[in-house]
Amino acid sequence: MIAVVKVGSSSVTTETVSRLCAELAAARAAGHTVVVVSSGAIAVGWDTLDRGARRPSDPAVLQAVSAVGQHRLMRMWQDGFEPHGVLAGQVLLAPLDFVHRTQYLHARGTLRHLAALGVVPVVNENDAVADEEIRFSDNDRLAALVAHLVGAQLLVLLTDTPGLLTADPRRDTEASLIEEVMEIDQQLERLAGGPGSSVGSGGMASKLAAAKIATWSGVRTVVADAARPGVVASALADEPGVGTVFRARESRLSARKLWIAFALGSSGRLTVDDGARSALTGRGRSLLAAGVTGATGTFRPDDAVEISGPDGEVFAKGLVRVYAERATEWIGRRSQVVVHRDDLVLVT
Repeated sequence: MIAVVKVGSSSVTTETVSRLCAELAAARAAGHTVVVVSSGAIAVGWDTLDRGARRPSDPAVLQAVSAVGQHRLMRMWQDGFEPHGVLAGQVLLAPLDFVHRTQYLHARGTLRHLAALGVVPVVNENDAVADEEIRFSDNDRLAALVAHLVGAQLLVLLTDTPGLLTADPRRDTEASLIEEVMEIDQQLERLAGGPGSSVGSGGMASKLAAAKIATWSGVRTVVADAARPGVVASALADEPGVGTVFRARESRLSARKLWIAFALGSSGRLTVDDGARSALTGRGRSLLAAGVTGATGTFRPDDAVEISGPDGEVFAKGLVRVYAERATEWIGRRSQVVVHRDDLVLVT
């Protein structure tokens, strides 16, 4: 089995990393291929600089802090693997590695060759230069995209909670673990809430978003407590109670459609009438200009746009074939293809 294991910033301590390295080495010895996605460069860098507990928010400062912390983070992982005779290899990825097909293939080749050489890839965002990712993204999403990139069967998101709970345990002492999720819906997304830790940039909401990406690409996903002994082996064995297990969808998105749905940022939004929504969701048609009632944003051909119905709910995303600034020339006026069905993904 190929497994991607993501470790959050709040769990990146010498003790936890050392224990996880022993578990990952045992998984490799059992015949599994493992890829690590590790947060913590900014947290380690800030701790090294000894500037206080409050994490900075200025993007330029975050870039500098990550540069201080990244090699220390890698040293922590290599020191953890050393007693088990395992080498770690650093792989820094940026958003463009998932947007451009050539770079996507290069990244996949690098990860596969490292695994073939017996090296455990330790992946992180290239925070020192990818300032937009520091402000708007997190490593949960990166881990889900890496899981698809390497053809993983399992994604494990390790954090400082047992998994997805029925309520916020800080407000509800009766909150209990949700052990299995078959489908991620709006109710679950509301339950996940917002960011939780002052150390990291994500939270349960980002883990739910990552689980959605992974399960839509056919990858079973587990959100579990990094402090749980044997958590990696339990996740690999699909043991009940290890955390929250998100089951993979039977119908999987192709690499191209997953890329459109989750790796590309939206440059605008199209609003369509009920007839067009029905044609897209029920009959698998392309979106024609005749069904578009409004357009916002500054998109150009081949940019990604969200598509919503009259109620404002986004139900699809696709690559547009027209210019936003010429919207008055094409909206509702002719049967020109605005988004072809091959470039369109239903996201609900």
